[in-house]
Amino acid sequence: MNTGRILIVEDEVKLAELLRDYLGAAGFKTELLHRGDVVVEAVRRHEPDAILLDLMLPGMEGTDVCREVRKFSEVPILMVTAKTEEIDRLLGLELGADDYICKPFSPREVVARVKAVLRRARTPQVEAPELKAGPLVLNTETRAVHVSQQLLELTPTEFGLLRALMQRPERVFSRDELLTQVQGYDFAGYDRTIDTHVKNLRKKLAPHGLDRNIGSVYGVGYRFSPPVPEES
Repeated sequence: MNTGRILIVEDEVKLAELLRDYLGAAGFKTELLHRGDVVVEAVRRHEPDAILLDLMLPGMEGTDVCREVRKFSEVPILMVTAKTEEIDRLLGLELGADDYICKPFSPREVVARVKAVLRRARTPQVEAPELKAGPLVLNTETRAVHVSQQLLELTPTEFGLLRALMQRPERVFSRDELLTQVQGYDFAGYDRTIDTHVKNLRKKLAPHGLDRNIGSVYGVGYRFSPPVPEES
């Protein structure tokens, strides 16, 4: 049986109630909010296990809500919207969202995606407790990433992506492989979202000079090359 509390932020009341019913049937507890300007305080007061966040909301748009929540929380966020243009999808992911669901959608697919994002955030991996590459240290038990002992704030998807790449240095991963590993599913049409997550991850590694260690392999995907030790 699933456990966890899902915050559903959706101004279409009937749709919100439909999602509540399907997630409830899957064993999740839910809370419904219909305005964007009350979400940040609700998350601060009682952080949920995941947020289903509509893009177009009264009071505050979902993009602004996502941006504000990311200032203090890494709770998994799944953006939900009727806008299907690629720029909107990328915008949602660049703000720190972990997934993007376009309307119309199957409620069963939403449940599957919620389960996937929670599974990768919670499930302990059978692997070495730490992955090291030069000054970069990823702890698989605490889910913390440090560069030269400085904490690197990553979303759950960015953490999963970096872990997958660091586990197999120099191995070339296709976008589909990375999507399956970090998202827990492989829905057609979503493989390019990996590009956005890689872009965000590189941006966070750039101040430490490690952005180029995640290399692009044209027409295939990505690989991680450990930093070359400095000569003494």
